Amino acid sequence: MKRIFGYILATIAIVATAACSVVNEAIKSGDPQYAYQQALTLYENEKWDQASSLFEACRHIYMGTPREDTLSFYNARCKFKNRDWDEAATQLDTYRRKFGRSPFIEDAEGMYALCHYYMSPPPERDQTITTQAIIAITEFMSRYPESENIDEFQEMLDELTDRLMEKSYMNAYTYYKVGRYKAAIVAFRNAMKRYPESPHMEEMMYYMTVSAYRLAENSVESKQEDRYLAMLDAYYSFVAEYPESKHIKELDRMAKAARNFLDKSQNTEVEQ
Repeated sequence: MKRIFGYILATIAIVATAACSVVNEAIKSGDPQYAYQQALTLYENEKWDQASSLFEACRHIYMGTPREDTLSFYNARCKFKNRDWDEAATQLDTYRRKFGRSPFIEDAEGMYALCHYYMSPPPERDQTITTQAIIAITEFMSRYPESENIDEFQEMLDELTDRLMEKSYMNAYTYYKVGRYKAAIVAFRNAMKRYPESPHMEEMMYYMTVSAYRLAENSVESKQEDRYLAMLDAYYSFVAEYPESKHIKELDRMAKAARNFLDKSQNTEVEQ
């Protein structure tokens, strides 16, 4: 076993050029038990990089033994403590699938959820990781409702949900700004349905109404009547919900123009 371990440590030595003297000493010893003890000492002293190097080497030797559980957990935690969220998440995901009955499983799943939380970007960027974080945190809270950290995880969940809420609004508003009114209407409607408590609800209803008006205004004649009717539906919903809004006068003018078009259209049909 020492011979195999020696080859593994030699490989580690080539990669870890900045390793501390303790790691170098463990590498030269060729003794996996000694390296394991040194890794634990480095871990306890929060030398995450060096400890991880030795845990990584020892893991191959102790694979399939009871010690593999501890080594894998400690190595993943070194990555976590060193803020290598992506690598930590990968190792922790493997760990929780392989060691589901481990005494470390709650901590492992908690750190796995935290990795995704820390990797979640601001609303301006793609929110795939945010969705994954929400799933991971929700799963953790469901499995460990008595966790001492449950309140903190709930706060994180609320924060991430707000991030998705903001992203949903920003996506819809982008369609509006570039004049893609049909897409904007769909996006605003979906955002309001999915996040009824959004702080942007008034703005979304306003922009959806304006989008409906401009879509009707710029449509071919055969589609204008139905689209002006849809605009008025959006307008009446907005007025009912926000009768004191600063946007009322502007929307009133649009609604008047829509009614005028519809009245004119109906009169033309009667004359024909």
